[in-house]
Amino acid sequence: MIRVLVVDDSGFMRLALRRIIEADGDLKVVGEAANGHLALELAERLQPDVVALDLEMPGLDGLAVTERLMALPAPPAVVMVSHHTREGSEMALAALARGAADYLWKGSALSGLDLGQIDRELRGRLRHWATQRPAGLPLPQPVPPQRLPPQPVPAISTLPPRSREDERFDLLLLGASTGGPDALAALLGAAGALPVPCVVAQHMPAALGPDFARHLAARTGQPVVLGAHGGRLVPGEVLLLPGGTDGHLACAPEGGLTLRLAAGAGLVHPSVDGLFQSAALAARRPVAVVMSGMGQDGAAGVAPLLARGGMVLVQEAASCVVAGMPGAAAAAARAAGMAVEAAAPAALGRRLARLLSAAPASGPRG
Repeated sequence: MIRVLVVDDSGFMRLALRRIIEADGDLKVVGEAANGHLALELAERLQPDVVALDLEMPGLDGLAVTERLMALPAPPAVVMVSHHTREGSEMALAALARGAADYLWKGSALSGLDLGQIDRELRGRLRHWATQRPAGLPLPQPVPPQRLPPQPVPAISTLPPRSREDERFDLLLLGASTGGPDALAALLGAAGALPVPCVVAQHMPAALGPDFARHLAARTGQPVVLGAHGGRLVPGEVLLLPGGTDGHLACAPEGGLTLRLAAGAGLVHPSVDGLFQSAALAARRPVAVVMSGMGQDGAAGVAPLLARGGMVLVQEAASCVVAGMPGAAAAAARAAGMAVEAAAPAALGRRLARLLSAAPASGPRG
């Protein structure tokens, strides 16, 4: 049984959300709060798996509550359910940066409050994020930079002999989820101008992409564009995978790399695993960074990247809002007989600037 805490200052909304959440019998509302202070008290006492949280409330608002929930020893997943997390809004970005795993707008363009939309979408999101949280178990910690005793590494097709040119990194991949917007901004801001293409997979709803691209460009000074199907990867450009899609890289017939987009297969997209695995097949030598996020997305792509001769870095646990994704990536590297470097976002950016300083433009494998 998945335990849910409902936080909303409207008595009607608390009643409506309880009925929607408990409709299928596998989710149970274990508490209700009309304000942020009571929400924090109940969260500590009841230890819910997931919190359905309003944004605008008297006293502590939803952003402050989220930040404090993330500081708990075993934080619940947070799904914002609010009129203020409308598609592409700054408040939605702020919620994700503070630690919310997802958001759902209460309204519709035509009729204000849209309980039908909430009924269609909320239970699935609560189920997913409840299963991704660490559930009070110690988070896997990134291992310190070192080389571990070699273990068998999965094969990735037949790789051609590596030339001196191939020894250089030609592509930067960034994967993030909960807490990712601020971490990505800090990394890219510290990295400075990039001599290689950069592709970002940040878990987000579909409508948030355009505003997040503008937000990231304004904070970092980097050229950030929203990816389009068939678009070419350009050195120095940060390409953001659109929410609601999964993005895969492919070799262009005339050289270089292109982006292929498909509808997201699950609740969590863009898929970091899908991006990493396709890059391992298409790029000469990619370097990837797994950043703050709940769950394990990205871990399955670590071994293919390492087998390709790439490099994996992770955000250190202490600087993460949620350290699940980087911890899982570090564990996957360890299982493949390798270690990863771990650092805070700005330090990772400076490290990448050194790694990529003499890198050539992107090209196909071989």
